[in-house]
Amino acid sequence: MAVIPDVPAQPAGSRTTKIAVVGAGAVGSTLAFAALTRGSARTIALLDIDRQKVDAEVLDLQHGLMFTSQAHVIGSDDPAVCEGADVVVVTAGAKQKPGQSRVDLAEATIGLMRTILPGLVEAAPDATYLMVTNPVDVVTYAALKISGLPRERLFGSGTVLDSSRLRVVLAERCGVAVGNVHAYIAGEHGDSEIALWSSASIGGVPLLDWVPVGGAAPLDAEVRAEVHHEVVDSAYRIIAGKGATNYAVGLAATRIIEAVLKDERRIMPVSSLLDDYYGISDVCLSVPSLVDRRGVADPVRVPMSDDELAGLRASAESVRAVQKRFGF
Repeated sequence: MAVIPDVPAQPAGSRTTKIAVVGAGAVGSTLAFAALTRGSARTIALLDIDRQKVDAEVLDLQHGLMFTSQAHVIGSDDPAVCEGADVVVVTAGAKQKPGQSRVDLAEATIGLMRTILPGLVEAAPDATYLMVTNPVDVVTYAALKISGLPRERLFGSGTVLDSSRLRVVLAERCGVAVGNVHAYIAGEHGDSEIALWSSASIGGVPLLDWVPVGGAAPLDAEVRAEVHHEVVDSAYRIIAGKGATNYAVGLAATRIIEAVLKDERRIMPVSSLLDDYYGISDVCLSVPSLVDRRGVADPVRVPMSDDELAGLRASAESVRAVQKRFGF
Protein backbone atom coordinates (compact mmCIF):
# COMPACT_ATOMS: atom_id res chain seq x y z
CA MET A 1 0.00 0.00 0.00
CA ALA A 2 1.41 3.34 -1.01
CA VAL A 3 1.84 5.94 1.68
CA ILE A 4 -0.03 9.08 0.67
CA PRO A 5 1.52 12.09 2.37
CA ASP A 6 -0.49 14.95 3.76
CA VAL A 7 -0.13 18.30 2.01
CA PRO A 8 2.19 20.48 4.09
CA ALA A 9 0.67 23.61 5.56
CA GLN A 10 1.29 26.71 3.46
CA PRO A 11 2.65 29.94 4.90
CA ALA A 12 0.04 32.37 6.18
CA GLY A 13 -1.32 34.58 3.44
CA SER A 14 -0.05 32.36 0.61
CA ARG A 15 -2.37 31.30 -2.19
CA THR A 16 -1.93 27.96 -3.87
CA THR A 17 -4.22 26.09 -6.24
CA LYS A 18 -5.69 22.62 -6.03
CA ILE A 19 -7.31 20.37 -8.62
CA ALA A 20 -9.33 17.35 -7.51
CA VAL A 21 -9.84 14.65 -10.14
CA VAL A 22 -12.72 12.26 -9.49
CA GLY A 23 -12.04 8.95 -11.19
CA ALA A 24 -8.58 7.40 -11.65
CA GLY A 25 -9.36 5.60 -14.90
CA ALA A 26 -7.85 6.32 -18.30
CA VAL A 27 -9.21 9.87 -18.54
CA GLY A 28 -8.72 10.86 -14.91
CA SER A 29 -5.16 9.60 -14.60
CA THR A 30 -4.18 11.11 -17.96
CA LEU A 31 -5.74 14.42 -16.94
CA ALA A 32 -3.77 14.36 -13.67
CA PHE A 33 -0.59 13.66 -15.62
CA ALA A 34 -1.29 16.49 -18.06
CA ALA A 35 -2.01 18.92 -15.22
CA LEU A 36 1.17 17.86 -13.42
CA THR A 37 3.43 18.24 -16.45
CA ARG A 38 1.88 21.60 -17.38
CA GLY A 39 2.20 22.93 -13.83
CA SER A 40 -1.52 23.68 -13.76
CA ALA A 41 -1.85 23.61 -9.96
CA ARG A 42 0.25 23.20 -6.84
CA THR A 43 -1.81 20.26 -5.55
CA ILE A 44 -3.41 17.48 -7.57
CA ALA A 45 -5.74 15.12 -5.73
CA LEU A 46 -7.11 11.85 -7.13
CA LEU A 47 -10.32 10.28 -5.83
CA ASP A 48 -11.46 6.78 -6.77
CA ILE A 49 -13.43 4.02 -5.05
CA ASP A 50 -10.65 1.58 -6.01
CA ARG A 51 -8.07 2.44 -3.34
CA GLN A 52 -5.40 0.15 -4.76
CA LYS A 53 -5.73 1.76 -8.19
CA VAL A 54 -5.67 5.33 -6.90
CA ASP A 55 -2.65 4.61 -4.67
CA ALA A 56 -0.79 3.16 -7.63
CA GLU A 57 -1.59 6.12 -9.88
CA VAL A 58 -0.53 8.60 -7.19
CA LEU A 59 2.74 6.79 -6.54
CA ASP A 60 3.53 6.66 -10.26
CA LEU A 61 2.87 10.40 -10.60
CA GLN A 62 4.92 11.19 -7.49
CA HIS A 63 7.90 9.38 -8.99
CA GLY A 64 7.97 11.96 -11.76
CA LEU A 65 7.97 15.03 -9.50
CA MET A 66 11.69 15.60 -10.05
CA PHE A 67 10.87 16.44 -13.67
CA THR A 68 7.89 18.78 -13.14
CA SER A 69 7.06 22.07 -11.47
CA GLN A 70 6.86 21.92 -7.68
CA ALA A 71 3.66 20.11 -6.79
CA HIS A 72 1.95 17.74 -4.37
CA VAL A 73 0.09 14.66 -5.58
CA ILE A 74 -2.30 12.96 -3.18
CA GLY A 75 -5.10 10.42 -3.47
CA SER A 76 -7.76 8.54 -1.57
CA ASP A 77 -11.06 6.69 -1.75
CA ASP A 78 -12.49 9.30 0.66
CA PRO A 79 -14.13 12.46 -0.79
CA ALA A 80 -12.38 14.44 1.94
CA VAL A 81 -9.29 14.38 -0.29
CA CYS A 82 -11.11 17.01 -2.41
CA GLU A 83 -11.34 19.47 0.48
CA GLY A 84 -10.14 22.95 -0.47
CA ALA A 85 -10.10 22.22 -4.20
CA ASP A 86 -10.45 25.18 -6.54
CA VAL A 87 -11.65 22.93 -9.36
CA VAL A 88 -13.20 19.48 -9.08
CA VAL A 89 -13.09 17.52 -12.33
CA VAL A 90 -15.51 14.61 -12.56
CA THR A 91 -14.29 11.94 -14.97
CA ALA A 92 -15.96 8.95 -13.26
CA GLY A 93 -18.65 7.27 -15.30
CA ALA A 94 -19.61 4.18 -17.23
CA LYS A 95 -17.03 3.17 -19.83
CA GLN A 96 -18.07 3.59 -23.44
CA LYS A 97 -17.83 0.32 -25.37
CA PRO A 98 -17.06 -0.03 -29.11
CA GLY A 99 -20.17 0.84 -31.10
CA GLN A 100 -22.01 2.19 -28.06
CA SER A 101 -23.49 5.68 -28.31
CA ARG A 102 -22.89 8.28 -25.62
CA VAL A 103 -26.60 8.38 -24.89
CA ASP A 104 -26.55 4.68 -23.98
CA LEU A 105 -24.22 5.61 -21.12
CA ALA A 106 -26.58 8.15 -19.58
CA GLU A 107 -28.58 6.06 -17.13
CA ALA A 108 -25.63 4.49 -15.30
CA THR A 109 -23.65 7.72 -15.20
CA ILE A 110 -26.56 9.81 -13.89
CA GLY A 111 -27.09 7.21 -11.16
CA LEU A 112 -23.42 7.56 -10.22
CA MET A 113 -23.78 11.35 -10.03
CA ARG A 114 -26.64 10.96 -7.55
CA THR A 115 -24.30 8.90 -5.39
CA ILE A 116 -21.09 10.94 -5.50
CA LEU A 117 -22.05 14.59 -5.99
CA PRO A 118 -23.49 15.28 -2.50
CA GLY A 119 -20.24 14.14 -0.86
CA LEU A 120 -18.12 16.11 -3.29
CA VAL A 121 -20.07 19.33 -2.73
CA GLU A 122 -19.85 18.81 1.02
CA ALA A 123 -16.05 18.42 0.79
CA ALA A 124 -15.50 21.25 -1.70
CA PRO A 125 -18.51 23.59 -1.51
CA ASP A 126 -16.74 26.57 -3.10
CA ALA A 127 -15.10 24.74 -6.01
CA THR A 128 -15.86 25.08 -9.69
CA TYR A 129 -17.05 21.73 -11.06
CA LEU A 130 -16.08 20.50 -14.51
CA MET A 131 -17.91 17.45 -15.86
CA VAL A 132 -15.81 15.30 -18.17
CA THR A 133 -17.96 12.18 -18.45
CA ASN A 134 -20.34 11.12 -21.18
CA PRO A 135 -22.93 11.92 -22.33
CA VAL A 136 -21.54 15.19 -21.00
CA ASP A 137 -24.45 17.50 -21.87
CA VAL A 138 -27.12 15.35 -20.21
CA VAL A 139 -24.86 14.53 -17.27
CA THR A 140 -24.06 18.22 -16.75
CA TYR A 141 -27.76 19.12 -16.69
CA ALA A 142 -28.47 16.30 -14.24
CA ALA A 143 -25.51 17.31 -12.07
CA LEU A 144 -26.80 20.87 -11.84
CA LYS A 145 -30.18 19.61 -10.65
CA ILE A 146 -28.66 17.10 -8.20
CA SER A 147 -26.05 19.44 -6.72
CA GLY A 148 -27.99 22.71 -6.65
CA LEU A 149 -24.85 24.56 -7.75
CA PRO A 150 -25.18 27.68 -9.91
CA ARG A 151 -24.68 27.27 -13.66
CA GLU A 152 -21.48 29.32 -13.57
CA ARG A 153 -19.77 26.87 -11.22
CA LEU A 154 -20.81 23.58 -12.80
CA PHE A 155 -20.38 22.99 -16.50
CA GLY A 156 -19.13 20.38 -18.93
CA SER A 157 -16.07 20.03 -21.13
CA GLY A 158 -18.50 20.05 -24.04
CA THR A 159 -17.05 20.33 -27.53
CA VAL A 160 -13.64 21.75 -26.60
CA LEU A 161 -12.08 18.45 -27.70
CA ASP A 162 -14.31 18.23 -30.79
CA SER A 163 -13.24 21.75 -31.80
CA SER A 164 -9.60 20.72 -31.46
CA ARG A 165 -10.28 17.72 -33.69
CA LEU A 166 -11.90 20.02 -36.24
CA ARG A 167 -8.93 22.38 -36.24
CA VAL A 168 -6.47 19.50 -36.64
CA VAL A 169 -8.33 18.10 -39.65
CA LEU A 170 -8.68 21.53 -41.26
CA ALA A 171 -5.00 22.30 -40.68
CA GLU A 172 -3.98 19.05 -42.35
CA ARG A 173 -6.33 19.66 -45.29
CA CYS A 174 -5.19 23.25 -45.76
CA GLY A 175 -1.48 22.75 -45.14
CA VAL A 176 -1.23 25.24 -42.27
CA ALA A 177 -0.36 25.06 -38.57
CA VAL A 178 -3.19 24.14 -36.19
CA GLY A 179 -2.68 27.45 -34.37
CA ASN A 180 -3.69 29.33 -37.53
CA VAL A 181 -7.12 27.68 -37.61
CA HIS A 182 -9.99 29.13 -35.59
CA ALA A 183 -13.18 27.09 -35.73
CA TYR A 184 -15.76 25.73 -33.30
CA ILE A 185 -17.92 22.67 -32.99
CA ALA A 186 -21.16 23.51 -31.17
CA GLY A 187 -24.21 21.69 -29.87
CA GLU A 188 -24.17 18.22 -28.38
CA HIS A 189 -20.86 16.52 -27.67
CA GLY A 190 -22.01 13.68 -29.87
CA ASP A 191 -23.63 12.72 -33.13
CA SER A 192 -25.82 15.84 -33.52
CA GLU A 193 -22.97 18.33 -33.06
CA ILE A 194 -22.49 20.98 -35.75
CA ALA A 195 -19.53 22.84 -37.21
CA LEU A 196 -19.79 26.63 -37.14
CA TRP A 197 -18.38 27.27 -40.60
CA SER A 198 -19.76 30.82 -40.77
CA SER A 199 -17.48 32.07 -37.98
CA ALA A 200 -14.42 29.92 -38.81
CA SER A 201 -11.22 31.44 -40.15
CA ILE A 202 -7.73 30.45 -41.24
CA GLY A 203 -4.97 32.97 -40.68
CA GLY A 204 -7.52 35.75 -40.44
CA VAL A 205 -9.25 34.74 -43.69
CA PRO A 206 -12.89 33.63 -43.32
CA LEU A 207 -12.90 29.89 -43.92
CA LEU A 208 -15.61 30.13 -46.56
CA ASP A 209 -13.33 32.54 -48.50
CA TRP A 210 -10.16 30.46 -48.07
CA VAL A 211 -8.13 29.99 -51.25
CA PRO A 212 -6.22 26.69 -51.20
CA VAL A 213 -2.41 26.79 -51.11
CA GLY A 214 0.11 24.16 -52.13
CA GLY A 215 -2.37 22.08 -54.12
CA ALA A 216 -4.85 21.61 -51.27
CA ALA A 217 -8.46 20.89 -52.21
CA PRO A 218 -10.92 23.81 -51.91
CA LEU A 219 -13.11 23.77 -48.82
CA ASP A 220 -16.36 23.40 -50.72
CA ALA A 221 -19.54 21.94 -49.22
CA GLU A 222 -18.52 18.37 -50.06
CA VAL A 223 -15.13 18.70 -48.39
CA ARG A 224 -16.65 20.42 -45.36
CA ALA A 225 -19.10 17.53 -45.01
CA GLU A 226 -16.19 15.06 -45.13
CA VAL A 227 -14.33 17.04 -42.47
CA HIS A 228 -17.38 17.14 -40.22
CA HIS A 229 -17.93 13.40 -40.58
CA GLU A 230 -14.29 12.72 -39.72
CA VAL A 231 -14.61 14.81 -36.55
CA VAL A 232 -17.85 13.14 -35.41
CA ASP A 233 -16.53 9.66 -36.19
CA SER A 234 -13.10 10.09 -34.62
CA ALA A 235 -14.04 9.09 -31.06
CA TYR A 236 -15.63 5.87 -32.28
CA ARG A 237 -12.49 5.05 -34.28
CA ILE A 238 -10.26 5.62 -31.26
CA ILE A 239 -12.47 3.57 -28.95
CA ALA A 240 -12.61 0.73 -31.50
CA GLY A 241 -8.81 0.72 -31.71
CA LYS A 242 -7.70 1.20 -28.09
CA GLY A 243 -10.78 1.06 -25.89
CA ALA A 244 -10.90 4.67 -24.72
CA THR A 245 -10.01 8.24 -25.62
CA ASN A 246 -7.71 9.75 -23.01
CA TYR A 247 -4.77 11.85 -24.21
CA ALA A 248 -6.55 14.63 -26.07
CA VAL A 249 -9.45 14.84 -23.63
CA GLY A 250 -6.98 15.06 -20.75
CA LEU A 251 -5.22 17.97 -22.41
CA ALA A 252 -8.51 19.66 -23.34
CA ALA A 253 -9.84 19.46 -19.79
CA THR A 254 -6.55 20.76 -18.42
CA ARG A 255 -6.80 23.86 -20.61
CA ILE A 256 -10.32 24.49 -19.34
CA ILE A 257 -9.09 24.16 -15.76
CA GLU A 258 -6.26 26.61 -16.41
CA ALA A 259 -8.70 29.13 -17.90
CA VAL A 260 -10.54 29.04 -14.57
CA LEU A 261 -7.53 29.02 -12.24
CA LYS A 262 -5.67 31.74 -14.15
CA ASP A 263 -8.77 33.87 -14.83
CA GLU A 264 -7.90 33.83 -18.52
CA ARG A 265 -11.26 35.01 -19.88
CA ARG A 266 -10.76 32.50 -22.67
CA ILE A 267 -13.56 31.77 -25.13
CA MET A 268 -14.17 28.03 -25.24
CA PRO A 269 -17.11 25.88 -26.42
CA VAL A 270 -17.97 24.37 -23.05
CA SER A 271 -21.34 22.85 -22.20
CA SER A 272 -23.42 25.01 -19.90
CA LEU A 273 -27.05 25.70 -19.10
CA LEU A 274 -28.37 28.02 -21.80
CA ASP A 275 -30.92 30.77 -21.26
CA ASP A 276 -32.34 32.23 -24.48
CA TYR A 277 -29.26 31.63 -26.61
CA TYR A 278 -30.79 32.23 -30.04
CA GLY A 279 -34.06 31.12 -28.44
CA ILE A 280 -32.59 27.98 -26.82
CA SER A 281 -33.14 27.53 -23.07
CA ASP A 282 -33.18 24.93 -20.30
CA VAL A 283 -30.65 22.59 -21.87
CA CYS A 284 -26.90 22.14 -21.48
CA LEU A 285 -25.22 22.58 -24.82
CA SER A 286 -21.85 23.72 -26.11
CA VAL A 287 -21.52 27.19 -27.57
CA PRO A 288 -18.50 29.53 -27.48
CA SER A 289 -18.48 30.95 -23.94
CA LEU A 290 -16.25 33.05 -21.73
CA VAL A 291 -14.38 30.96 -19.14
CA ASP A 292 -12.67 32.68 -16.22
CA ARG A 293 -12.32 32.47 -12.44
CA ARG A 294 -16.11 32.56 -12.08
CA GLY A 295 -16.33 29.37 -14.13
CA VAL A 296 -18.39 29.67 -17.28
CA ALA A 297 -19.62 33.24 -17.73
CA ASP A 298 -21.42 34.62 -20.74
CA PRO A 299 -22.03 32.75 -24.00
CA VAL A 300 -20.86 34.50 -27.14
CA ARG A 301 -23.42 35.00 -29.90
CA VAL A 302 -21.23 34.06 -32.85
CA PRO A 303 -22.65 34.56 -36.35
CA MET A 304 -24.54 31.52 -37.65
CA SER A 305 -26.11 30.68 -40.97
CA ASP A 306 -29.73 29.58 -41.07
CA ASP A 307 -28.60 25.97 -41.51
CA GLU A 308 -26.22 26.18 -38.55
CA LEU A 309 -28.87 27.70 -36.32
CA ALA A 310 -31.35 25.02 -37.37
CA GLY A 311 -28.72 22.38 -36.61
CA LEU A 312 -28.04 23.86 -33.18
CA ARG A 313 -31.74 23.88 -32.35
CA ALA A 314 -32.09 20.28 -33.54
CA SER A 315 -29.13 19.31 -31.37
CA ALA A 316 -30.79 21.00 -28.40
CA GLU A 317 -33.99 19.03 -28.98
CA SER A 318 -31.98 15.79 -29.21
CA VAL A 319 -30.30 16.44 -25.85
CA ARG A 320 -33.53 17.65 -24.25
CA ALA A 321 -35.29 14.44 -25.30
CA VAL A 322 -32.67 12.39 -23.44
CA GLN A 323 -33.03 14.65 -20.37
CA LYS A 324 -36.78 14.00 -20.31
CA ARG A 325 -36.21 10.28 -20.66
CA PHE A 326 -34.41 10.36 -17.31
CA GLY A 327 -36.85 12.68 -15.56
CA PHE A 328 -35.09 16.02 -15.99
